[in-house]
Parts: sequence; C-alpha cells; structure tokens
Amino acid sequence: MTTLSDRPHTALLVIDVQNGVVAGAHERDQVIANISTVIEKARTADVPVIWVQHSDEDLPKDSKEWEYVPELKRRDDEPLVHKLYGDSFEDTDLESVLADLKVGRIVVAGAQTDICIRSTLHGAITRGYDATLVTDAHTTEDLTQFGAPTPDLVIAHTNMYWNFHSAPGREAGVVKTADVTF
Repeated sequence: MTTLSDRPHTALLVIDVQNGVVAGAHERDQVIANISTVIEKARTADVPVIWVQHSDEDLPKDSKEWEYVPELKRRDDEPLVHKLYGDSFEDTDLESVLADLKVGRIVVAGAQTDICIRSTLHGAITRGYDATLVTDAHTTEDLTQFGAPTPDLVIAHTNMYWNFHSAPGREAGVVKTADVTF
C-alpha cells in the first residue's frame, strides 16, 4: 500500500528505549518485555530491526542516560540511527537506511509516546510509508505537571488516534504485541 515504489519490505523501529528516557516511564518493565518480544519476532522473520537513539542536553551522547536499557541488546548488524529531534526521520540517515533495505512499511515501538513515537509515525506517513504502532510496546513518563493527561491516557489516546489515522495510498494502524506478524 505504501506510496514508495519498489519498497516491498517491512522494518521494526525501536525508538529511544534509553535509560534516561524510560527511567520513570509508565509500565516500564512490561513495555520493555513487549518490545523484546517484538524484536525477537522481527529477527525470527528476518525483518530488519532499526534502533533509534536520541541525544540532547538531558541525554548527552555516551552518558549512562543515553545508553539503551540493558534488557534490550542491539546486534552489530542492526542499523543504529542517531537523532536530535522527535521525528526519527528529521536530520538523520533513517530514510537512506530504509531505502537501502527497500522498506516501505515500518512497525514502531519505544518511547516517548507523546513526543518521539507520534512524531516518527507522522514523519513516516508524510514521507510515504505505511506505519503500524504496537499498542502495548510504547510508553511515556508522567507529564501531568505540564498539563498533559496521565500516561495511561496519553498511550490510550495515541493508540486510538493511530488506529483511525489515514492518508492517501498509505496505511496506518495498530497491533498488540501478541498479534504482531511480519
């Protein structure tokens, strides 16, 4: 369905599951376990797993906070994309990595729901990709002090919104970890 020609493949994007990002995340351990399950499903199906890693003043490169959580292990042959903005496509080499792999559909898991996950989903759709969100494999921290809803409501709203999102010639959608197929 993607509008990108000659891009028949799917890839899993694992976004920002870094110590400093998920330290206080909603249902952290269960979400990381679900992400691990999706990673193993992708690897078993020979689907590329692409890791995205954010850095900024709160996540300085090479710091403990910047590192991926110890529960998730990237393989040496799996691409790592470094980013500075919420959208994983913005000012990164993600597009060229996906083009080299002939990927037209991405499956998304990671953190934070209300920032990098939503930005990347929209970035993918606007660039012509099909984009599927794994409903129980993304999370966020409690940002109610800034006027945001509680994390469970942010996650539920994002899942509902992305389930009904559409764009011409592209598919958006959601799937639970247990139902992910590649």
